[in-house]
Amino acid sequence: MNTLPLYFATGIACGIAYFRLLWWDVRRLANAGSPAITILSVLGRVALLGGALTLASWQGALPLLLMALGVFIARFVVTLGVRAAAP
Repeated sequence: MNTLPLYFATGIACGIAYFRLLWWDVRRLANAGSPAITILSVLGRVALLGGALTLASWQGALPLLLMALGVFIARFVVTLGVRAAAP
């Protein structure tokens, strides 16, 4: 079974989670949210995405590139959603 599409889909899922949580942090900080929660959120986001990319890199260059492509595409998807929702 070819698992390459799974790496791409995982990259999209991790990318959407990463950038949605980033947008959540930005909104919370703009509304005088807690900096401690933001720091924990940053560490969690980086650990999630970094861990997923590291696991993909152990499988070779192609899985890593497909996952990174998924993250790249997810960035555009989330950015379009944020622009549509922003006042």
